[in-house]
Amino acid sequence: MTKKFFGTYYQKGQNPVFCYRSDEAVYEEQFYNGSLISCGWNAAGYPLNVLSGFPNRLEKRRFTEPFAFNIEIDGVSLDFGLEFVDFSTGRGENSETATLVLQSKVKPVRIKVITVLDGTAMFTRRLEIENLSDEYMNISRLSLIGGGMETLDKGRLGYDDKPDEIYSVGCFDSDKWGKEGMFGWHRVLPGVTSIDTRFGRDRFRHPLVFIRNNLMGKIWFAQLGWSGGCRFTLDYNAQPHNDSHLSFKAEITSHNPMYVLAPNECFSTPELHIGLVSGGLDDAVNQMHSHVRKSVLNLPEADGAAALVGAGMGAEHDMGVESTKAFINNFAELGAEVFIVDAGWVCPPGKQTQWGDYNGINIPDADRYPNGIGEIVDYCHEKGMKFGLWVDIESLGDYCDARKEHPDWLADNVFGEQARRFMDFTVPEAARWAEDELARIITEYRLDLLRVDYNTDYTEYFNMRDTGCGYPECLNLRHFNAVYKMYTNLKKRFPNVIFENCAGGGGRTDLGIMKAFNHTWVSDCQCAPDSVFITNGMTMALPPERVDRLFAGMSCHVYGSLGIQMRNTMLTHMTLNVIAPFDTVMNGRQAAFVKHSVKVYKEFIRPFLAESKVYHHTPEIEETKKTGVSVLEIAAPDKSRGAAVFTLVNSGEKTVIFKAKGADKSKNYVVYFDNDGESFTLSGRELCMNGVEIDISSALSSELILYKEI
Repeated sequence: MTKKFFGTYYQKGQNPVFCYRSDEAVYEEQFYNGSLISCGWNAAGYPLNVLSGFPNRLEKRRFTEPFAFNIEIDGVSLDFGLEFVDFSTGRGENSETATLVLQSKVKPVRIKVITVLDGTAMFTRRLEIENLSDEYMNISRLSLIGGGMETLDKGRLGYDDKPDEIYSVGCFDSDKWGKEGMFGWHRVLPGVTSIDTRFGRDRFRHPLVFIRNNLMGKIWFAQLGWSGGCRFTLDYNAQPHNDSHLSFKAEITSHNPMYVLAPNECFSTPELHIGLVSGGLDDAVNQMHSHVRKSVLNLPEADGAAALVGAGMGAEHDMGVESTKAFINNFAELGAEVFIVDAGWVCPPGKQTQWGDYNGINIPDADRYPNGIGEIVDYCHEKGMKFGLWVDIESLGDYCDARKEHPDWLADNVFGEQARRFMDFTVPEAARWAEDELARIITEYRLDLLRVDYNTDYTEYFNMRDTGCGYPECLNLRHFNAVYKMYTNLKKRFPNVIFENCAGGGGRTDLGIMKAFNHTWVSDCQCAPDSVFITNGMTMALPPERVDRLFAGMSCHVYGSLGIQMRNTMLTHMTLNVIAPFDTVMNGRQAAFVKHSVKVYKEFIRPFLAESKVYHHTPEIEETKKTGVSVLEIAAPDKSRGAAVFTLVNSGEKTVIFKAKGADKSKNYVVYFDNDGESFTLSGRELCMNGVEIDISSALSSELILYKEI
């Protein structure tokens, strides 16, 4: 197998060039007359001066902002007026880190441009901004990457008069709860297109974008590893009968100043992950997953490979000891490996749905658990399952003593109004209390799993406060950096405890927060067909072993067949909910199907899930709604086995052809249909090229297809 290629090609001179190469993705920048500018990309592995006498770099004058980053301090742009200081690289076995050092002539500021290459078609970019003065400085603009992407001769391609057909942008179309992962492609029209998340928008849009050149067959793809406000911007300068010019920008957004640099302080920005492939959406997604697994979600203590089957109960039940033990018995029988007590465990009996008002107490209610919650922990362990608890540690409810004693721990919005429950982690005492409290909960209640929730309105965490400089700054950057630090500290301190992320479902799934978590909820909406659409989209953003999906519970049972509800979880991280009240018996046929599905998950799917490739046969949600067909497939990287969940939504009886994307045409496979238990042998060529027919009798039904090399 060819070793992964990565490295930096540094071309010295009066106007030095920095060529970043990883796999077949190439990106170049040049330091030119005091500015760092983007020189363009290549998707086939070529440096842009492969013909050294005739380099095909972008013409900088064709772009209004050719700069590779944007930094504004005290109202002054540092995009130009820079001096080159140094360029160095450090190479490890699996990556290379390049550091470009620049210094401003305009302000006493040093800027480090740090790029990490890892052999995938995606690389990591962040900036370090150092205040070299004895004065405070206001950062009011921050783009981590920018400038030209490409110039296109439309006439040569036969599209001289059709500029609106050349590019498409792919993103999640909604920022609302229950609509996470709703992916769609949209034409890029001449002008400016922006995709915003969190700042000025709700918090349920994962910060991800795909940019496709429809004529040239290549896709750029990017994620911002940031839990606050961010924006992707395309500037498409195109008219008929002229060359077109495409620019891109990935920036942090908030109220200004977004960060106040103290004297001699060095600030490290969030990370941008960006890449390019010559190929289709599946190629881009799988390169992204390779990069994320290798270089982003790679904290050893937060490994997601185990993908233990979760189960739990929360405020939708009475949560008493009797019902809890009964559900533990049921889940153990169904094959669950972790039992989680969700929101409500600190509330008195009958008050569990009011859990938000009790946030911050974090002590099991004595009336609910007269013998202490240790009784539940012991019972869970006796049944062979791990034990987990839900906590919303970043929130203080009305009944919490900490709220009453420390009102300054709560954030204020831009109008000076106190947040409903949201804590401000820029207050050191508040952050320290939260970290100590989580450590106490993990230790005292003997947790095997910590489920962290985060319920707040997106307007609350763009708060303003004076941090010592004499005037207010937006605390978004400081707050979330403190949050990341807390969870990283705790994950390293408790390496054997599973950390499960949740934020009202999918309100904080970005790569920044996910570094310290084993896996994450991507939505609290479990109702078909939206639940199917969410799984489809969020397995683009995150590798499937990191994506929690729920069977039953949260009204899942109201919509669709048992099969579609269960199979929507089977190519991700599976979590179960109850299928019968605690004081009755389970339906034997229903329980048998769940046990069978869990067994298939554990024995066939999970062994390759953490390194699987994902294929989105029906990626666009609006198109899926029209056809009524949704197909998601995962396969082992060696193509030895694969699984596909085939669902029909909003349609009646239909026959559809499934063509495997993860099989090898030179191999032979046994193919298994789960609905009727039938299997047959088929050549990989037949499976890939001609496919197999699937008959499903009604809407919101499904089929599970497994194939394995023989």
